Amino acid sequence: MSAARPQSTLDPATGSSASAIDELGLVLYVGAAVILAVVSLLALLGVLTGPRSVNARRWLIGGGLILPATILAALFVHALIVGNSLMAKTHASMLRIHVTGKQWWWEVRYESADGRPEAVLANELHIPLGRPVEILLGSSDVIHSFWVPALAGKVDMIPGRETRLIVRADRAGVYRGQCAEYCGAQHALMAFHVVAEPAARFDTWLTRQSQPAIQSTGPQIEPGRDLFFRGGCAACHTVRGTEAAGRSGPDLTHVGSRHAIAAGTLRNHVGTMAGWIAGPQDIKPASLMPNSAEYTGAELRTLSAWLMSLE
Repeated sequence: MSAARPQSTLDPATGSSASAIDELGLVLYVGAAVILAVVSLLALLGVLTGPRSVNARRWLIGGGLILPATILAALFVHALIVGNSLMAKTHASMLRIHVTGKQWWWEVRYESADGRPEAVLANELHIPLGRPVEILLGSSDVIHSFWVPALAGKVDMIPGRETRLIVRADRAGVYRGQCAEYCGAQHALMAFHVVAEPAARFDTWLTRQSQPAIQSTGPQIEPGRDLFFRGGCAACHTVRGTEAAGRSGPDLTHVGSRHAIAAGTLRNHVGTMAGWIAGPQDIKPASLMPNSAEYTGAELRTLSAWLMSLE
């Protein structure tokens, strides 16, 4: 998978809601600059030309009421138009993704369609290019905020309520997102990735994600599976297609295919996976996952090899 684009509000993706917000900001800046320039010019004229008789009523009504009201009204109407365009109407065929904010990771569920089982993953969303996608947002604990600067504005995730966001990308790539509302000790390490890809590739990915894990074989793979269950990982994590059905931690059915682990904290490969299993409290103190002191170094590599095989 390609590297994620820098997380920047100054580089919105073409055709996205972030691009519309960027253009709206530019219009507002220009409008404010026009008002400032006119007021500054009038003040400068007053200083340079000296005292003189003026029609006070005309200046008050024209310069103090009509001019700013006209400019501000135009800006307000433009902002309403842009705002309405960002909240596009949904329809039955629109792809819907449920994202639940947790301390400190993201649960992602794709609504099932065409008889396909529900796809569940964590900290990563895939969307098809050129199609609006509805993201339904919630929280299981405290207030979080879903924000992908290059694709859309931020939307709060409030316990007991469901908010929504429409995203669209016309340019393929990996876009980094971040929780934008302080939510506890590891708020800064609560990121995620949005992968925008051609529709055919997305459909293939979603079909694979909705299926149980493929049980690979090999000298390290099978022992790694045994270590997963021996260490009690199945009490917190689900791996569809196995006996693991824990719900308190991220679904690991296809964890090997993900861009990052630990909610965007570490790039996903065997080494970082082993390090995360051994010492999550050293990487993200106060997270719910405990350190795993029962594994040797060789066992950590074997367990990580099995998890990375789950693609």
